[in-house]
Amino acid sequence: MPLTPILIALYIFAGFCALFALINGFGARRRWRERHRFSACHRSLWVLVFILLALLGAFAATALNGYRRLTEETTLATIQARQIEPQRFAVRVDFPDGSHRGLELRGDQWQLDARVIKWEPRAVMLGAPTLYRIDRISGRYVDVAHENERQRTVVPMAEAGMIDLFDVKRMYPQWIPWLDADFGSAAYLPLVDGGEYQVSLAPAGGLVARPANELTAQKLREANW
Repeated sequence: MPLTPILIALYIFAGFCALFALINGFGARRRWRERHRFSACHRSLWVLVFILLALLGAFAATALNGYRRLTEETTLATIQARQIEPQRFAVRVDFPDGSHRGLELRGDQWQLDARVIKWEPRAVMLGAPTLYRIDRISGRYVDVAHENERQRTVVPMAEAGMIDLFDVKRMYPQWIPWLDADFGSAAYLPLVDGGEYQVSLAPAGGLVARPANELTAQKLREANW
C-alpha cells in the first residue's frame, strides 16, 4: 500500500530526529575530548531526547501503517463467489490498490469485518484523517444450529506481526489522548453462485454491502433477501 502523507511526515520526523541525535552525538564526543565536560553532558542529553523522539515517530508510523485513509464513502473491496458444493464457496476479494486474495468459505453468507479509527476535532484540524483496516472475512450459516455444529471459516485479512494502534490505545490510553473512537464494523450478504458484491465504508464508519451488478441483485431477490 502506498504511504499516506501522515505516514511520510512521521517517517521524515523520525529521520530528522535521528540525524539531530547523530550530530549532537559527534558534538558531545568532541566536547568531551576537549575537556568541556558540562557542554558534553548537555549535548548528550539532547542526543537522548532526539533518540526518544525518533523512536516515537517511527513507532507511531508503524502503528498507523496498514490503515487506509477514509474521506468519503470508499470502496473497501469487491467480492466474487463461486459455488463448489452446497454451503462451500470459492471466494476472491479484490482491493482498490489492485491486490487480491483467494480463499474458501463455508456457510450461507459471507461477512467482512473492518476496524475504524476516528480522531478528535483538534486532531482533524491538524489533518489527521479517518482510517480503516480490513480485519477478516468469514462464512456465516443462517441456521443457528448449523453455526454451532458445522465447520466455520474465518480468514484474517490484516498483515501479521504489525503493531496495532487498537492494541496500543487499549494498553496505553494516555499515549493517544486525541483518538476519539476506535471500533469495529461488519457487513454481510448471502453467498450465491456467480455473485459479485461491493463493500464500502462511509465516513461515519459503517460498512455497507451491495450487489455489484443486476445479475447478483436478481439472485439475491430469488434467495428472498
